[in-house]
Amino acid sequence: MKTKFDSHCHGCLPEGCRQCVEGKKLVLFIGGKCSRSCWYCSLSTNRKNSPRCFANEREIKNSRELIHEALEGESRGCGITGGDPLVYFKKTLKYARALRKKFGKNFHIHIYLPFPLVDKRKIKKLAKYVDEFRFHPGFLIDIKRIPSDISKLRLVNSIIGSKKMGVEMPMIPGLEKEIYSFIEKIKNLVSFVNLNEFEISDTNFNIVTKKYKLNKDTYSINGSLKAGLWILREVKKNRLNMQVHLCSAKTKNSHQYYRRIVRRKILPFGNRTGEGTVIYFAIYDGEKGSKKVKKSLRAIKRDVKRVTKNYYIDKKGKRVIINMEDVEDVYDKLGERYKIARVEESPTHEREVMSFWYVGED
Repeated sequence: MKTKFDSHCHGCLPEGCRQCVEGKKLVLFIGGKCSRSCWYCSLSTNRKNSPRCFANEREIKNSRELIHEALEGESRGCGITGGDPLVYFKKTLKYARALRKKFGKNFHIHIYLPFPLVDKRKIKKLAKYVDEFRFHPGFLIDIKRIPSDISKLRLVNSIIGSKKMGVEMPMIPGLEKEIYSFIEKIKNLVSFVNLNEFEISDTNFNIVTKKYKLNKDTYSINGSLKAGLWILREVKKNRLNMQVHLCSAKTKNSHQYYRRIVRRKILPFGNRTGEGTVIYFAIYDGEKGSKKVKKSLRAIKRDVKRVTKNYYIDKKGKRVIINMEDVEDVYDKLGERYKIARVEESPTHEREVMSFWYVGED
């Protein structure tokens, strides 16, 4: 069945997937070091093997910053990923505990884990806070690892049961029969499988482009979706009692990311665009926003206040944001003293600027 999120599924979407495609999940990248080295790893160069931690696009140093990002994004859950979160076990446990304490049991937390560092102690501790465990098997690197993969799944199943367990892996074309065979072997150990359309990255580029062709979008691998659809048909034909989700590259880029950023809080008098960015009209503190001399925020506020009450002081951005409907009036009365900027930004923490120009200038 094709979903409205440009993905395909057999059965219902797993809860973690459902919240993710609806943009409700905060993405917690705990760190880029991993217990395994997968040739198809899609991490970017600046994150792979790096100890830096990110909540969505924001680099964080502590639980307070993590909670703040969750609130700003109006998140209803969190997906913890890496690297391998078990390489950073203490930090992973600390952040999962902080999220649960702040948002309660209805805040859905799922985690992505390769098998090498999985043990009884870690799973028991994480299970107090994590609702859904997603394991990445090793047989895609070496088919001989299937017995050890299944052994680890049995261990986890004995601790938390199948309902909280699933497997997630890239849908590598040419390996569909091996992947389906593995799914059949674990059908009584897990409740769901998530297959991701295979994508290229700067770290796997050389090896992937030698083996596979790219689709017209230039980042997804030709044949990946077709292979995933074959697996879904086999699952349906053989009546496997499990949820199987085939997540496309379009699902991630056009739904997951877009829906997440449009949920994010924006500053007063901001105007969202159809692409999810935000347009502000503002007068900036200092040389950036003044024609002749530097002006402090206090001075800008004083002058703008004489024209309109619809403004907001953005201390972080060092600017006074003006309601779009009042821009013409402010320009007519203060245009000789100030430049009014039209700036288009991403609504993420860093507020990346997409475009910038001054009202009244060509």
